[in-house]
Amino acid sequence: MGFWTLVEGLLLFVNAFAILNEDRFLTPRGLSFEATTGRGKSLKQQAVGLIYVAQYFRLPLIILNIIIIILKLVSG
Repeated sequence: MGFWTLVEGLLLFVNAFAILNEDRFLTPRGLSFEATTGRGKSLKQQAVGLIYVAQYFRLPLIILNIIIIILKLVSG
């Protein structure tokens, strides 16, 4: 049961990143992809990269969400 809890938690975390709107949330806070490109890999640049990866993989994320929902409905 602990494994599924971890998977659901990670899925919620990635879903939260995937729905962030760049124009309304990220750019006013200086977290746009263009503003954080540079030579060094700071923690801020890595976090922005993670956000953009989550946004890029929206379709696989939707499919994974559907699979998890179906598994939860079937297994109880």
